[in-house]
Amino acid sequence: MTRFIDVPNLSRLVNTVGVVPFLGGLADAINEDFRRWNDFEKCPRTANHSDVGVIELMPVADDERFGFKYVNGHPQNPAQGLSTVMAFGAYAEVATGYPLLLSELTVTTAFRTAAMSLVAARAVAREDSRSMAMIGCGAQSEFQALAFHHLLGIEELRIYDIDAAAMQKLERHLAGRAGLTVIPAASPQACVRGADIVTTCTADKTWATILTADMIEPGMHVNALGGDCPGKTELAADVLHAGKIFVEYEPQTRVEGDIQQLADDHPVTPIWEVLAGKTAGRDSAEQITVFDSVGFALEDFSALRYIYAMDREHNIGETIALVPELEDPKDLFELVLDNHGQAYGRKAA
Repeated sequence: MTRFIDVPNLSRLVNTVGVVPFLGGLADAINEDFRRWNDFEKCPRTANHSDVGVIELMPVADDERFGFKYVNGHPQNPAQGLSTVMAFGAYAEVATGYPLLLSELTVTTAFRTAAMSLVAARAVAREDSRSMAMIGCGAQSEFQALAFHHLLGIEELRIYDIDAAAMQKLERHLAGRAGLTVIPAASPQACVRGADIVTTCTADKTWATILTADMIEPGMHVNALGGDCPGKTELAADVLHAGKIFVEYEPQTRVEGDIQQLADDHPVTPIWEVLAGKTAGRDSAEQITVFDSVGFALEDFSALRYIYAMDREHNIGETIALVPELEDPKDLFELVLDNHGQAYGRKAA
């Protein structure tokens, strides 16, 4: 039988493990899987774009397990009372195709995005980074703040959003967090001035320039999350030209990331190569680094793998009959017979 984790189950699982330990464990799972990058069969996600958003399927597999995620991105959804991003996924055996886990991935995607940001920052940001600027205070912001504060050592967080209510929401959720000072900024320029790390996580599906070259300082690490589909960017091209760029899966990022603005031969570094010790990350303390993160299926595979392991340890989820359990695997029709051996349905007149 298949294990099932819905949103309430995921909430209980996170609260059982603890929010910060859950983030840390997920970051470790992502790091482990990216370090064995060549073990996986990979492809860019399949996307169905519309004028108002995108719906995507994201598959990946190694020799033993297969995972996929269904996910949307509709920036105008909050006006209708819906989340911008909603997702679910499955984790299955390669040998049989049997689905081991069906799980919500909306909340989990926020965790895994923050965990991936953390993994990249540990690899390429300056080790003495203590201040972070965050432009965009939506659904992703708390997860990023907690990951970078508790697991990277950020002590000062400056925030900015065109929506004052979103800034207040973030301040409220982070209030009283020991060792973290949250400072609302009046403008993007004031927000990023002097920051060690700059995180951009805006949602509008448009050619935006949240960061411009005059806002970038030597040694900054730019954690760019919002540019994640064709025609959607956050960074001015001059920012990209100023820094060393790191990506998840280059064939996908070339189409969807901020680097869609650059020539196809502009050099980028796959982050997995840094994590696996095959290439250098940051070259100097003064170098500007950019993580052009669009989200890749391997991160969701890691999340499903981690949730499955945590569920086995804590037994939070449910067991569901997602696929048939048959005495005779060749007799599927028996499932549509009633107790008298008749097919269900209206009898002929």
